[in-house]
Amino acid sequence: MKKVVLLLTGTAIFIIGIGLLTQKTPSPEKKEVKIGNLTLLVEIADSEEKRARGLSGKRKLAEDGGMLFVFEKENVFPSFWMKGMLIPIDIIWIDEWEVVKIHENVQPEPEKSASELIKYYPDGPVDFVIEVNAGFSGKNNIRVGDKVIIEW
Repeated sequence: MKKVVLLLTGTAIFIIGIGLLTQKTPSPEKKEVKIGNLTLLVEIADSEEKRARGLSGKRKLAEDGGMLFVFEKENVFPSFWMKGMLIPIDIIWIDEWEVVKIHENVQPEPEKSASELIKYYPDGPVDFVIEVNAGFSGKNNIRVGDKVIIEW
């Protein structure tokens, strides 16, 4: 009887172990965002934790990829910094479904402490921010006033 219990326990542990090893890490939620005629596939940062982490630690972005920061409250004036960033980015500020400001070619600042990092702000309240590869806005002719559609 003991041998059967041990055999069954061992088999169960083996099956669970295989399941854990073959389980894929869930990929981040992604949505399509259209700016003018251009379509991006972006990761969603819609919680305080996701917004705080942002793109920190990412070594590259897809050419048509990025991150969409979602702010549920109205009249939000968020600040962005390059804490933990490894790649340069463009920051696209969006309010009422329109691009309202673009910070282009924002560079990582690995040699600076958190208190020394440059902070980037919109000129007014925003609903969303998109971070994309540096140079993306210029290369794709994204301008203030461009309309934005998010595929929810």
